[in-house]
Amino acid sequence: MSPVVVTSAGRVRGVGRDGIVSFRGIPFAAPPDGPLRFRPPAPAPGWDGIGDAMAYGAAPPQSAPAPGAPAVWRPGDGLDCLTVNVWTPDPGAAGLPVMVWIYGGMWKHGSSSMPQYDATALAGSGVVVVTFNYRVGFEGFAHLPGVPDNRGLRDQIAALEWVRDNITGFGGDSGNVTVFGQSAGAASTALLMAAPAARGLFRRAIAQSVPAGARTRTEAGTVTDTIARAAGVPADWDSLAALPPEALLAVQDAPLRGRDDGFTAFGPVVDGELVTGQPWTALEAGAGRDVDLIAGFTHDEYLGQGPLPPAGADLGSVAEAVGLGRQAAAAYRGAHPELGDTELFTVMLSDALVRMPTTRVARAHANAGGRTWLYDFTWKGPTLGAAHGIDVPFTFGNATSRYAARFLGSPAPAGFAGLSERLRTAWTSFAGSGDPGWPRFTPDRQTTRLWDLPPADTRYPLEASWRIWDA
Repeated sequence: MSPVVVTSAGRVRGVGRDGIVSFRGIPFAAPPDGPLRFRPPAPAPGWDGIGDAMAYGAAPPQSAPAPGAPAVWRPGDGLDCLTVNVWTPDPGAAGLPVMVWIYGGMWKHGSSSMPQYDATALAGSGVVVVTFNYRVGFEGFAHLPGVPDNRGLRDQIAALEWVRDNITGFGGDSGNVTVFGQSAGAASTALLMAAPAARGLFRRAIAQSVPAGARTRTEAGTVTDTIARAAGVPADWDSLAALPPEALLAVQDAPLRGRDDGFTAFGPVVDGELVTGQPWTALEAGAGRDVDLIAGFTHDEYLGQGPLPPAGADLGSVAEAVGLGRQAAAAYRGAHPELGDTELFTVMLSDALVRMPTTRVARAHANAGGRTWLYDFTWKGPTLGAAHGIDVPFTFGNATSRYAARFLGSPAPAGFAGLSERLRTAWTSFAGSGDPGWPRFTPDRQTTRLWDLPPADTRYPLEASWRIWDA
């Protein structure tokens, strides 16, 4: 018999597999279409009877993440994308820890329906897991005059409000929620820690690879102007909301013309409300001090994100491009005399894109008195080393997805299962009790967990890089 749970909008029927009951595609907000296009999330309409929650909802509008990769959204899918999914080991239980996942994807890709985010194995550790969709790209993060910014972040808050109001019916404890996410999802996690509108919606946070990047309204407005010009319409709500999503997707990369423009035209907008600046700035001032935090990075963050330089690349120019002076190249050479130019390039870009932003988040939270843990995922996969995103299969215990094969090969190395179990145990223990199993990162005792086989604890391992960036 399929279990039925009562939610605030209506009853839903789930399906059991491997001792876990899942409920998929439950609306947490109304479809952001028509007059709700580019608007903050509105309440989901209710329904009569019992709704089948056995299939994922549509993904948010987006293009394929890479040439040859499967598209998770197609024009016929529309905009009815704001749905949640729940995995529970026992819908009849009470007080189970809750973990809410926020996917990454450079602010322009991602969906909770992607196979790498199936939470069956993670829920098997005794937690209720929630995944959900939020709007990405132009739909979620474009700046439009007269329209609230950061709709993607507002979707995330609406999903967390749904969890607060409904998760008890799935066996979870609404007072013991851990938000966790990777890449853009990790940045979202850190921003939500500091956002007044999200206060009280979660107790703990796990930020896996926090990238830098927040745009001023002026910068975001320039992006909108460029995209509107490319689409052939004025840069106002009426004109842009009249376009189908695929018309905007066709020109969403129009602002990325220069070498240093990065991988995406979108990101959080400093609106003075949800986002006041880089997340570490607000955390340093004490925002989110009451939220326990695990933060960390993979050791080779740049690998898998972009091309390696040609032989003889000017590392001084690279240092300037990431916001350091040319002299930083010599400092990196001095800190790593054993590395060649390609390896130094990887270290510099790994620091610039993720490792130093994540370190800043952890240090800011710890300096403000927040309970903080830091890690460096150093286990190297057979294809890309300890690349950006390799930790996701370990987090969910999924080694067979197309995503996992990119990092792990097929079949996965023998060490995958053991390290995944250890990491999932740490994450779920943290969600349950606030203790992941290694010493805290404090201003005077900067203990860092190295995720490898076997795991080890050491003092912060990137001190040379930190000195260069903190100079």
